[in-house]
Amino acid sequence: MTSEATPATVRSALADRIVDTLIHRIGKDERAARKHDWLEATILTLRDEIIHKWMASTRAAHAAGAKRVYYLSLEFLIGRLLRDALSNLGRNEEVGEALASLGVDLAEIEEIEPDAALGNGGLGRLAACFMESLATLDLPAYGYGIRYVNGMFRQRLDDGWQVELPETWLAHGNPWEFERRESAYFIGFGGEVTGSETGQVRWKPAEALDAIAYDTPVVGWRGKRVNTLRLWSARAFDPIRLDAFNAGDHIGALAGQARAEALVRVLYPSDSSSAGQELRLRQEYFFSSASIQDIVRRHIQYFKDIRTLPDKAAIQLNDTHPAVSVAELMRLLVDHHELSFDEAWDITRRAFGYTNHTLLPEALESWPLPLFERLLPRHMQLIYAINAKVLREARRTAGIGDQAIAAISLIDEGGERRVRMANLAFAGSHSVNGVAALHTELMKQTVFSDLHRLYPDRINNKTNGITPRRWLLECNPCLTALIRDAIGPDFQDDASKLKALESFANDASFRERFGAVKRSNKVGLSNYIKESMGVALDPDALFDVQIKRIHEYKRQLLNIIETVALYDQIRSHPEKDWTPRVKLLGGKAASSYHNAKLIIKLAADVAKRINSDPSVGGLLKVAFVPNYNVSLAEGIIPAADLSEQISTAGMEASGTGNMKFALNGALTIGTLDGANIEIKDHVGDENIIIFGLTADEVAAKRADGYRPRDAIEGSAELKQAVNAIASGVFSPDDPGRYQGLMNGLYDHDWFMVAADFDSYAAAQRSVDARWADKDGWRGAAIRNVANVGWFSSDRTIGEYARDIWGVM
Repeated sequence: MTSEATPATVRSALADRIVDTLIHRIGKDERAARKHDWLEATILTLRDEIIHKWMASTRAAHAAGAKRVYYLSLEFLIGRLLRDALSNLGRNEEVGEALASLGVDLAEIEEIEPDAALGNGGLGRLAACFMESLATLDLPAYGYGIRYVNGMFRQRLDDGWQVELPETWLAHGNPWEFERRESAYFIGFGGEVTGSETGQVRWKPAEALDAIAYDTPVVGWRGKRVNTLRLWSARAFDPIRLDAFNAGDHIGALAGQARAEALVRVLYPSDSSSAGQELRLRQEYFFSSASIQDIVRRHIQYFKDIRTLPDKAAIQLNDTHPAVSVAELMRLLVDHHELSFDEAWDITRRAFGYTNHTLLPEALESWPLPLFERLLPRHMQLIYAINAKVLREARRTAGIGDQAIAAISLIDEGGERRVRMANLAFAGSHSVNGVAALHTELMKQTVFSDLHRLYPDRINNKTNGITPRRWLLECNPCLTALIRDAIGPDFQDDASKLKALESFANDASFRERFGAVKRSNKVGLSNYIKESMGVALDPDALFDVQIKRIHEYKRQLLNIIETVALYDQIRSHPEKDWTPRVKLLGGKAASSYHNAKLIIKLAADVAKRINSDPSVGGLLKVAFVPNYNVSLAEGIIPAADLSEQISTAGMEASGTGNMKFALNGALTIGTLDGANIEIKDHVGDENIIIFGLTADEVAAKRADGYRPRDAIEGSAELKQAVNAIASGVFSPDDPGRYQGLMNGLYDHDWFMVAADFDSYAAAQRSVDARWADKDGWRGAAIRNVANVGWFSSDRTIGEYARDIWGVM
């Protein structure tokens, strides 16, 4: 890349503005500028244009007295923003040409923009998709989260072992954000609660810090609206204690600032220790309190009367992490605005909605009562008061006895007393929604069954969605162009118009061009993996992909064991016509999750053995791609032929990766779990590969005393693969490495790996047969693309807006 334009090149006014930004805001001459300088100059130039739309959007909402949506999420996995903003503003070509006239390649500088380390998995990416759709639908909204300095972590594999390194995305600043010094809020912890003779209650925290706002603009499609993502950073009131510093305690003098910074340093600090639990609760209260204070402040500023808050503010809790917001709003209403408890409770419930994303008990969050009361004594009083109100209501409801009362209570009395945050969120919201049809029904039947009996009209379903701008138009431009040539451009504004593509599934010419686009994407991914990992892939092989957070319920282990079984079969029966297959896995394991990290190591060990074995003749390759993030997903998903969505039925709330893969022309192999069920309904039974137990069958098998040993002993392929792994075939340096993991399948197997193995293996062999029919496979892939427009996050947000928030 050179920084000098050729003599024949004519600079546009935009190119001149980029150069002016480079000189006056970055302080670089264009001849000396590096790629990162051009990236920042381009972002700042584009940002200047976005600011005008941002301010216009804000002014219009104020003038209309519009009700705003406030979306509280501990994660916002927004990925790179330059390409997203250019696409949504329709400026790709213009900016690309302007940079080319300066000797700069837009694609090159887009690739060096860091991914914002603000999330880990589907929860955070969903929040990002929702924010983009809110702007696209012209709905005034704020997203609230934490401005993590290091986020989850950057994953490196050292000899197959996950190593967690700090994610340094903010090392050189963030040109998209604006610090809002005026939006600073007092956040307290600990201390005592006092009361006056007049009944006025005051909380006097023993420790306090400031929450400082940083705003990032979120651009909707075609620039119709720009909303705000507000992220909180923490600052001590006194960054340094000079008395301690001058006394020689140079480290202790900075302890206050270090304590504040710990709140915003890392996403999901390990809660395996008491110190980790305390930090995580502090973190959740910190961002919840700052967000609720900001919402209340804005409402008073523009609408004066706190009693009208639910008419002008819809506050959505994205999972259980911000549940303490319910108690925080009650504190502000009762203690600061001096409303009665009953009136405050009515306002609170009408303002909040709660989205549940999991049925896993550990993810519903509960905190030891002594910890909660020590950190948040006033909130504990209010939670007891809320609990009393809810339980009295339950007592008056026919059919709710002592056992149900215990399940409804906000305080878990079984063993160590704990504060149940999911129950608090449920009780404090007027709407509680699941994120797929099955998940919502299971909420009613399992974790919230008694609360559902008490409030039978509260639970509703809002199946998740993805933004087609990011997950088709931007990440797969060649497929987008092919679709546009076939059916016109209307699908870019309304994803449901993709339905018109279905008629092309039987068009031989279109199928051939579709196959060429897919192969081109596979070549690009193969080149990346060859350069980054040294693994050579055949782009004509079937690309079988499982990329997601590493968790036992998502069953990467089932995939790996079946891969070992396939490896054995290929070696044992070389005379068979095997389908060449590439197995790609990726995802991060929580730093304290031993088995998940061991599964990553197993994947790496299996890959090492298979990839170096000439006896499989290139028929099978395996790669675990490190540091899975949004940008990596944007490269992998368009190249996938087969999408692994193989969670234990009844345990995946929805999944959004399944939607992204289908939208990009991959067939799903999966269980009847989460949104797989609805994808099946939309694409047709013949265009998806379903296997395994249903949620009801999983529950029945557990209830009947499931014996995984019998399943393993009854399946020759499974038994051979499990024994090979357990005996050290894939870990000769440590033969006992996987004995515990494999023994767990014999003894426990809560996630039904053994129970579903034979069905999964049979489904994979049916995939081989389907792959042999290239026309049939491509036709099914095209039907997937054509029929998943319904899974647009625009549709999902429209349902939230009408049914929950009352803003459409």
